[in-house]
Order: sequence, then C-alpha cells, then structure tokens
Amino acid sequence: MGQHKIEVARGLAPLRRYDPKAIDNYYRFRPWLVIWRAIKIIWFFAGFVLGLQWDRWQTQSAENKSQRAEQLRHILTDLGPTFIKVGQALSTRPDLIHKDFLEELIKLQDQLPPFPNEIALRILETELDRSVVECFSQLSDNPVAAASLGQVYRGRLHTGEEVAVKVQRPNLKPTLTLDLYLMRWAAGWLGPWLPLNLGHELTLIVDEFGIKLFEEIDYLNEGRNAEQFASNFYNNPSVKVPAIYWRYSTQHVLTLEWIDGFKLTDTQRIQEAGLNTDALIRTGVEAGLQQLLEHGFFHADPHPGNLFALADGRMAYIDFGMMDQLEQSTKETLVDSIVHLIDQNYASLAEDFVKLGFLTPDTDIMPIMPALESVLGDIIGESVGNFNFKTITDRFSELMYDYPFRVPAKFALIIRSLVTQEGLALTLNPDFKIVEVAYPYVARRLLTGESPELRRRLIEVLFKDGKLQWERLENLIEIARGDKSFDLLPTAQLGLQYLLSDEGNFLRRQLLLALTEDNRLHTEEVQRIWNLVKEDLQPNRLLNAALGALAEFSTEGAASKIPAFQSWRSQKPLF
Repeated sequence: MGQHKIEVARGLAPLRRYDPKAIDNYYRFRPWLVIWRAIKIIWFFAGFVLGLQWDRWQTQSAENKSQRAEQLRHILTDLGPTFIKVGQALSTRPDLIHKDFLEELIKLQDQLPPFPNEIALRILETELDRSVVECFSQLSDNPVAAASLGQVYRGRLHTGEEVAVKVQRPNLKPTLTLDLYLMRWAAGWLGPWLPLNLGHELTLIVDEFGIKLFEEIDYLNEGRNAEQFASNFYNNPSVKVPAIYWRYSTQHVLTLEWIDGFKLTDTQRIQEAGLNTDALIRTGVEAGLQQLLEHGFFHADPHPGNLFALADGRMAYIDFGMMDQLEQSTKETLVDSIVHLIDQNYASLAEDFVKLGFLTPDTDIMPIMPALESVLGDIIGESVGNFNFKTITDRFSELMYDYPFRVPAKFALIIRSLVTQEGLALTLNPDFKIVEVAYPYVARRLLTGESPELRRRLIEVLFKDGKLQWERLENLIEIARGDKSFDLLPTAQLGLQYLLSDEGNFLRRQLLLALTEDNRLHTEEVQRIWNLVKEDLQPNRLLNAALGALAEFSTEGAASKIPAFQSWRSQKPLF
C-alpha cells in the first residue's frame, strides 16, 4: 500500500484545487484502490454496528458504552482526516452525542497520533529551504498537538517571538481524494432514496466539503484567511487573531504567533482562571453573527481545538483553513429573513428561502406559508427563550418530508458552523439560549444601522399596514438596553439625521400619520415616545443630539439662527 500511495500522490500532484471531474477520471481507471478503500470503510463500521447490537442482545450496553466510544474514535482515526473531520463536528454537540462518546470524540480535536518527527523535520527543512537551527532558536522535540491535517511544534524565532509551527501530514491528497470520490459516488446513489428533499444537492454538499478540504491543505491560503479575518475584527477588542510569519511559511508549513490560552471545553481551567463564561459565550455568538451578517467571511470549522479563552477574557481564533465567503446579496437576504421572522411575515420569509436556495424559484409558496407559521410562529412569542438551532433544525426536518425544502451546498457549512458554535456554548453553559445574545445583537444592528439597507429593514419591522408598531419599537429598545454597552444617544442622533434627510421623507410621513389623527396630535403618543427615551437620555443630551443631527443638514441654513443651535455650535451649556 505504501507504493500505491506514492503512485497516487504523484498522479494527483498537479491537482491544486478540488476538481471532481479530474478525481473521477483518475479513480475510474483504478478500481482496485476504490474497492479496497470501500471494503475497509464498510468493514470498520459494520464491526462497530454489530458490536452495538450485540451489547443490546446481551443487555450490556451501559457497561460497554465507554469501550464502544473508544472503538469509534479509533475507527475514525484509522480511516484518516476525512472521517476525523466528521468526528470533530460531532464532538461539539453534547445535546446529540452521549457523554461517553463525546469525551472520546473530543480527543479527535488535538489528541491524534502524530507522524514521525524525522519526517516532519524533513518536510520543514525542504519547504523552508533552510535548516531548523537557521529558522528557529528553539523548537520543541515533539509536537505539542496533532490534528487531522498536520501537527504543531512550539518554537521561538531568533528575533525572540514565540511561535507555533504547523507541519502538514505527508501524502494527504491520496486519502482525501479517494474518500471524496467514494462520498460523492454514495451521495449520487443515495440522494434520490433519502426521505429529505436533497436530490442532487447532496453531491453539491460533498463538493463544497471537498473545496474546503483542498483550501485547508494550502497553508498559504490559510495565512491569507487569517489576515483577512484579523482585519475584519480589527476594532473588536474581544477577539484575538494570531499574526502570520510569512518568511517561515509555505504551502505545507505555517508559522504563526503562539496563543497561550484554554480550550473552550476546558471549563475547569476557565473557572479557575476566574473568567466569565457568559461573557465568553456572548463574544463567540456575536463574533459568529458579525462574520455572517456584517463581514460575510466566516470561520467554518470553529471546533474547540480552534477556539481558546485567553487569561484577559478575550477569545482567540486559530486554524483558518476552512473559511467561506458570503455574497452581499446573501447577507442582506439573511438579515431580511430575520426581519420577516420578527415581523411574522411568512410570505416574505418564504420568498427569502427561495432567494437563499432552500426552495426552487418555481415552488408554489402559498401552501408553505401556513406550515412556516406553525413551525416558527411561537419563536418570537412566549417560547422565544427556548429557541436554539437544534430546535429549529428539528422543526425544519419535519417540513422537509412534506415540502420541497433542500439544503443548498453553501449553507451546509454555515449550518455546521452555527451548530458547532452553539454546541460550544452549551458546553460552557448547559442552560444557554442563543436568542438571549442573538436577538439583542439584531436589535442593536437595526437600531444603529448606518446603511440605507438596515434603515429600510428597521422601517419594515416598525411599520405594518402603514401604522407604527409601538410594541415592536419598545421591545427592540428594551432588548437593546439589556446590553450595558448599548447607548441610545448615537441611535437617537442617527435617527434624527435620517429623519431630516431626503431618504427619510417616507418615514417622516409615516410618523406624522402615526402621531396624528383627525388633524390633532395625541398627547398620549408623545408621552409614549418620551417614555422610551427618558431613561437613557437627559433633556440636554437629547437636545444636543437633535441639534447635532440638524447641523448635518442645515449648518448655514435657518437652523443656525436658533439661539439653542448657536449655543450648541459654541459648545456652551444649554442647561
């Protein structure tokens, strides 16, 4: 088999990107490799399933559970990186996997068997074209962590920086391409027989996975991803991204800043360090939402081996091999779907699903709307605190039996990322409810939206049938107030600036209609507005905000003649 691997590696060497046609052409004429690998996979899992069944027959399931869990970990490890990736994803779901199995699968994150040091050092020196002592003043004798695609050494540069040196496992392409070929073949055969409406999309999901695996084994691509991710979070003091040392990095070797922290699953050390687990959860969830809804560039593999809590309370991301990019239209549609869910506008929500690819354009959405209402109707009602991605995926799985929903290939990674992050949060706090963080984030984004698109969506939330929905405005502000960092003053000033602009013409008319009826102003409505802001804004702050907003549009106009405005311009106190 060793010679076979060398031959396959040589044959696939020119393949730099995932190409299912090229892989299919290669293995179609090498059936012996395909058959042998398929037999090995079937043999391993058949033995595991028969073992579980035997335990049930002998009523020894409880006694042998830890033994079976260890057996599963060894099977995934022996089958290689593709199956290790599956195990890593399962290791973050304490609500899906029994504790005994979970404890074993967690070991797949960074407790995998390393490959020999002499091979790793040879790869290191060949890739960098220098000896180890020329590159590093110190390098650990053995790897400090071994992952599915490589292993990590702790070192120090001659300039004094402490670094992590990732060295890729040799001959990865033969195993990855063969597994992807078999998975794609199985997806093509099984897709039409599955009860879910996946169809050909199942093969596209495999292709998406293959694209990401090929990107992940290109360490130069990972370095570029890390720098883009760091740029996106440049102004976020809660998120740490390690620096990349390009002089000591190649396609198969990556040298980056050493991160000294605690894995998010190591709750004991996190508590001993006095860190606030709820604050860590908030940082993780909000960073995930920022990646999807603001940056459009998200970490698609946030398992516990890739996320660390630092002693100063920050969260550090590492391993940027598996990333994905969302188009602007997709980000906007995601925000639209959240707005339409809040608005309980199921017709528009169904149209969002069409835009996102969960429904085909020719789907008749009329029969789907009542089903969406029955599944999602209580999410923003009394049971909002029970909302989580596990709940929503369970509910949608019921819909997929009866309606033509499908999982777009692009969203397979998004869903995986979301459920993985939720699993991490559940590990830190079993009572965690994602809505407690996500909904306030969305409320703040809508209330402080600087872009015309976000302002338009806020209007959609606040107005229904031409009437201002006071309860929604009150709820949004109340929810946003739950975050101590939220300040209503910038929001009020942005709102006033928007009202005075040409773009705010429609909203001005709507507010006038909402506040007046039969040519008279309702004092109770004015009081209601004041009650919304008086807790956050003192009269002088509010007046200063109003005058500041007015100044944006009439610095040299009539407003400049108002005494209060003149006082504001000269920075004199108004009260």
